[in-house]
Amino acid sequence: MTSLSSIPLDQICYDDRGLVPAIVQDYLDGTVLMMAWMNRDSLEKTMETGRTWFWSRSRQELWPKGETSGHVQWVKSLRYDCDSDALLIGVEQVGDIACHTGERSCFHRDADRVEPPPADTLSQVFDVICDRRDRPQENSYTCQLFAGGDNKILKKIGEESAEVVMACKDDQAEAIASEVADLFYHTMVALAHHGVSLRQVYQQLQHRR
Repeated sequence: MTSLSSIPLDQICYDDRGLVPAIVQDYLDGTVLMMAWMNRDSLEKTMETGRTWFWSRSRQELWPKGETSGHVQWVKSLRYDCDSDALLIGVEQVGDIACHTGERSCFHRDADRVEPPPADTLSQVFDVICDRRDRPQENSYTCQLFAGGDNKILKKIGEESAEVVMACKDDQAEAIASEVADLFYHTMVALAHHGVSLRQVYQQLQHRR
């Protein structure tokens, strides 16, 4: 991972307006939050302050994300692509809102629908699990687990843990992947049942990393 202080300002390939596109991404689950433009000054200010600064083409001035809304972006990583003409910024989004519309991401439109932006697979599955918890559906296995409470949920975690052990003992790659997926799923049901977010788990993993 490129440190903030090591981005080579002189090697970034700005366009004829002196700008470079910057994709802003949630550092934990990979959700693309927004795209904005940077110039050398805003990139330098971003590295100096540790929060995102951009260049407004309409106002022709620098602007810090969250200046009026309070939805500041604290930079966790800053990368540039192989051609040095695009930036990828991993951030901690304060308030979990990046879009001026009040949505988490500017990329919340899917054709004519408004949906949560895509994140990593675990986050997508966890969102479905939480939806089943909050809006139960008939014949849903996830809802049956929630209805059974800790006794049923924890029993399944124990069973799936044993299945992972057996698959590893047999050294069967496909079976290992399948059983670990089952264990992940049932563990996420336990998280949702106890009101613990997947982001909290990610934060713990990031801290340990």
